[in-house]
Amino acid sequence: MKTFNTTAVCVPTKHYMVDLSERVGEITKQLVDTGKYFTINRARQYGKTTTLTALEQYLSDRYDVISIDFQDITGADYIDENQFVKGLAGVLCDAKDSMDIALPVKYYDLLKNLSLQEKDAKLNDIFRIFEELCKEADRPIVWIMDEVDTATNNQVFLDFLGKLRSGYLKKEKNPNYKTFQSVILAGVTDVKHLKSKIRGEADSKENSPWNIAADFTIDMSLSADGIKGMLDEYEADHHTGMNTEEMAGMIRDFTNGYPFLVSRICELLDTEVSKKIVNAKDRWTRDGIDEAVKMILSEDNTLFQSLTGKLNNLPELKASLRSILMEGTKLTWNPDQRDIVLMQMYGFVRNANNSVRIDNRIFETRLYNLFLSEEEMKSSVFFREGDLAKNIFVENGKLNVRLILEHFIQTYQQIYGPLEDKFKEKDGREQFLLYLKPIINGTGNYYIEAQTRDQKRTDIIIDYLGHQYIIELKIWHGERYNESGEKQISEYLDYFNLTTGYMLSFNFNKSKEIGVKRVYFGDKLLYEATV
Repeated sequence: MKTFNTTAVCVPTKHYMVDLSERVGEITKQLVDTGKYFTINRARQYGKTTTLTALEQYLSDRYDVISIDFQDITGADYIDENQFVKGLAGVLCDAKDSMDIALPVKYYDLLKNLSLQEKDAKLNDIFRIFEELCKEADRPIVWIMDEVDTATNNQVFLDFLGKLRSGYLKKEKNPNYKTFQSVILAGVTDVKHLKSKIRGEADSKENSPWNIAADFTIDMSLSADGIKGMLDEYEADHHTGMNTEEMAGMIRDFTNGYPFLVSRICELLDTEVSKKIVNAKDRWTRDGIDEAVKMILSEDNTLFQSLTGKLNNLPELKASLRSILMEGTKLTWNPDQRDIVLMQMYGFVRNANNSVRIDNRIFETRLYNLFLSEEEMKSSVFFREGDLAKNIFVENGKLNVRLILEHFIQTYQQIYGPLEDKFKEKDGREQFLLYLKPIINGTGNYYIEAQTRDQKRTDIIIDYLGHQYIIELKIWHGERYNESGEKQISEYLDYFNLTTGYMLSFNFNKSKEIGVKRVYFGDKLLYEATV
């Protein structure tokens, strides 16, 4: 029986996975068939190796494919050109047994002799072998290199790329010159930005020898239709009675199609969530997804370890992400801005209608939890008060949000008194979330400024034991602005099929009425809280 997989490469005969035939066909037609050299650089666990494996099999009908993993080249092999050439030649020999198509034996013999020779080896030595191989091969040769990040801090790797570039340019100038049909590099790091990582500050330049690479614009996120196809296959085996289209849409909403997160939700639904929701039909629902997401947000998996490591090593990125989330900073997408490029390269953000947006809900909540935890460590009064009062806010498995708002207002008044003009919206958001977090922690989830399909925004959506609660946070800008907010939250409630919503306004008007009141807007009941 197949399983869901979140470690290493996914294999169609062993694992439930999204059908990649359309994607690899697109890569082949747009890039390989046209003789392009290119890089697939995506964040960790974004399905690069699985895509390359499927691509290798797809190409094998018309091309000879050489496929290697740069993790097989050890650190000692980057000491100098001699060590690198011999190490690369050895890895190419070892790849013989794993490739679907064996190249002529004499070339493996030449590579083996090069790897073992006593005299120093040069890049020209191995490239002469490549030239002869490409000249005599019956079919065009495609070279796939995975995990090139392991090589990117080494000058000898740049020299290697320079030789590949030279062959590409010769091919472009002279159609009779034989070299690789296509060269594909895969990793997290965009190879076009390597110069700044290797050379000294004075020599730092953005003119990588890989500037001949074609842009790779093919979407590698998993679509709702693709996820549905995977769930259809699972359903055919397990007969849970799930609505696969609905489940696929919800999983896509949580993950934005991030491959690891999609597979991890499904894997947890298939295994761990069954310990809480035994009946499969009840499990493969929104309630089951909520349980799986809670597990993901609390686990120390390899993806989050990688993301946290990037934030610790690049504090400027952490500051940028905190500004986006906690202060509501809106950034226009700019491919020339280093922080934006790095945040996208590592998977934190995406380009959404030319604006910088956190890539998916799960990343967003995980980052919020990180930043709020840092405030907790400072002994936040709001977190402590929310924690002390949390037991009074749950009635028959439902949150009493009206009561939460009332107690938050009381806490705020006791701590701060009247609002001051220097107050910012992010202050209220952070303080309210610190108050809310211990109340729903371990049982519910929250999402910040979730974007609905009609491109409208709300501040906080809470999922708690199968129920949703919408809370709009506002700074008071007059009665007319407040009426607009009432209309907006009413539309949000329609979108989520809810009849009750909540508004929290931070009001500087001295004649304001502090507290919570009931307001009816059409057929909707709104609880409007004023600080």
